[in-house]
Formats: sequence, C-alpha cells, structure tokens
Amino acid sequence: MDKIIIEGGQTRLQGDVTIEGAKNAVLPLLAATILPTEGKTTLTNVPILSDVFTMNNVVRGLDIAVDFDEENNTVIVDAQGDILDEAPYDYVSQMRASIVVLGPILARSGHAKVSMPGGCTIGSRPIDLHLKGLEAMGATITQTAGDITATGKLHGARIYMDFPSVGATQNLMMAATLAEGTTVIENAAREPEIVDLAQLLDKMGAKIKGAGTEVLTITGVEKLHGAEHQVVQDRIEAGTFMVAAAMTSGDVLVKDAVWEHNRPLLAKLMEMGVEVTEEAAGIRIKSDVSKLKPVTVKTLPHPGFPTDMQAQFTALMATVKGESTMIETVFENRFQHLEEMRRMGLHTEILRDTALIHGGGSLQGAPVMSTDLRASAALILTGMVAQGTTTVGKLTHLDRGYYQFHTKLAKLGANIRRISED
Repeated sequence: MDKIIIEGGQTRLQGDVTIEGAKNAVLPLLAATILPTEGKTTLTNVPILSDVFTMNNVVRGLDIAVDFDEENNTVIVDAQGDILDEAPYDYVSQMRASIVVLGPILARSGHAKVSMPGGCTIGSRPIDLHLKGLEAMGATITQTAGDITATGKLHGARIYMDFPSVGATQNLMMAATLAEGTTVIENAAREPEIVDLAQLLDKMGAKIKGAGTEVLTITGVEKLHGAEHQVVQDRIEAGTFMVAAAMTSGDVLVKDAVWEHNRPLLAKLMEMGVEVTEEAAGIRIKSDVSKLKPVTVKTLPHPGFPTDMQAQFTALMATVKGESTMIETVFENRFQHLEEMRRMGLHTEILRDTALIHGGGSLQGAPVMSTDLRASAALILTGMVAQGTTTVGKLTHLDRGYYQFHTKLAKLGANIRRISED
C-alpha cells in the first residue's frame, strides 16, 4: 500500500506543468471502439491511469484486441471480428464508467449483458436514465442477480432526460449511431467530453448534430469504421494544478489548458483575486493567498462549476481568510474529504448540501485517508500548505485519475514523495 508524504508550510509552486488526456473523455472513447466493424481505431494522448487499464480489460473481455502502447500514450483497438455480448464482471464491478459499454454492445449485437458497475462512494448515481433511454429506443431491459440484460433492435426515439447525465448521454449517443432512424436527446449533457466523443463517432461515420448543446440529434447508420482520434486535455487535472498554484501563492503555467473548458473555475478564481492570464502556451495562474477573498460556489452540470473540482476548491477555500460557502448539488456524499481535513485543523460546518469553510486558520499536517478520487488530490494540496508532515493513504483512488501527481508537484517545488509501505 503506497502513501504520499508531504512536508508543508513553505511551499510556493512555480514553473510549468503538462496535463494528460482526460480520464472522463477516454473511458467513453474506449467504449466507442466497440462499435466499428471495419478497420482499427487509434486513440492518442491516452493517460496512463488505472481506470484506463480497467476499461481496456472490459473491452478485451468482449474478445476485442486492445493494444496499449504506454510509451507513446496510444491505444489501438481492433473490433472487426465477432464479439462477445457479455461484459466481464471482474472489471465492470471496479468502475462506474464501465456502464457506457451497454449501449455500444447492444447497438452492435442486439443483446448485451453488463453487471451493475462499481466506483467511488460519493453518492447515488442511478443508471435509470441509461435504461429508460434504451427502452425508448426499443430495448427490453431485465435486471437479475446484479446483472443488466438488454435485447432488441434499436430504433430512433425522442428522449428527454430528467437530469443532464454525462454517462447516460454518452451511452445513448453511442447506441443511437447504429439505431434505425433518428434519435433526439433533449436536456443532454454539454460537457467537453461529450463533444470529444461526438467527434470520434463522426470520424467513424456517425451522423451527430448538436454536441455541446442541450439537444443532440443522431441519425443512425448501417455500420461504423475505425478512426484516429486525440483525447482532449483533462480539464479537471488542469483545474487541480490551477487551484494548487492559487493556494500556494504560486506562479504556474498550465500548458495547453483550454480557457473555454475551464471557464467556470477560472471565473471563481478571478472573483477570489487570483491573477489568471491566457498565454500562447496555456493559462498562467499567479496568486498572493494573503490577498484573496472568500467566495460562494455552487456545483452544477456543465457549463456550471464542475463537481469534480469541488473538493480541490474547498482546499483553496481553507487557505483564504474568512467564510467561504460550497454548495454541492450533484453528489450528496461528496463532503467526506472535509472530515479528513478537520483532522488537519480545518473549521467547517456541513448542513445537507452546503459546507461553510472558515478559512485562513492554522492547518497542521496529519495522517489522512483518501475517500474518493478528487478528495485524494484535495488532501495532498492541503498538506502542502499545512505546517508539518501530512501522510495521505489509500492512493488507489488517486491513481484512477492522476498520472504521476506527486512527481509533477515536486517539479513545481513541492516537498512531496511517494513511498511503499512494503
């Protein structure tokens, strides 16, 4: 079991940092490689993350050839032969995002069996929107013994989603590409990762309009072919380093960061008093934490403030003198990291979906445990500004979404190292 050890208190991050391909984009992209019956699909800028290895194994479990060239961050998938229609439980159970293989398998084979997925324990993430959408397209859904079975030839439909679920939008998009007729998805998710998936599907021969808006229109085609696609940059990793720079009074260039993708976060950083500059090479973050002021943040589906940046931003709030407010509207259990941060001296009050952060007080290093993926990063960032030594355990969460996180922070000046207890 690995741990990260941070010697905090005097850290000021400086320099530039390179961001990996987006975890939240590459997983549905890998699911999309199930669809083509002609040619191979090549994904570049693929991050080396445990979730990527898991999804690769989910796809391999369908009797599809998957080659991951880690040195060149490239995955080549050959799904041209006959495929299996049952996703392997051992891998699906490890990761919530694996549910997005249901739509592609069903669309291609007319039958799909997928186990109920696992993932971070950050609250209820029901898959009813996925299933209702597939049923509207003509699928028959049964759930028995922890498995979801879907059968039937899909046809176009008009689908209104009660909530703009990213996973459901992706699943239904992929299923609709091979459905007969036209599918319209209303109140669709609008995240950059949705646009990235639509771009790959279009390269494969799909006909998709409206990606990035709340109405998606997909006209089904008879078959799809392989394509080459570069995974979009990870806006959440980029945002994490932006927050790290802000809370350490740093000066950091986040290379190739996309302003439009990070707009909600950048707006709140500037409201706090952080200096944010768009440069040719990326986005530069400069800060004097002693001059920052508290803010109120409310997480919302894109283009609102991302829930995946909530934990990291509360770490920044902890360093800013005064009372900041964080309202979490997406996941009900996503304040678990604040209990760990209390061990480090944070004064916070939690009432249902709202956390009051009394920032600017003295923080002390302590042994803490990661509660989910983004909480892992938040605890590490807090350790950099706390006095003394902080030890962060349960790094399996961190490795799902950040590649060499401690190495990148060390390059920027953090006193941080990763050790194995073994």
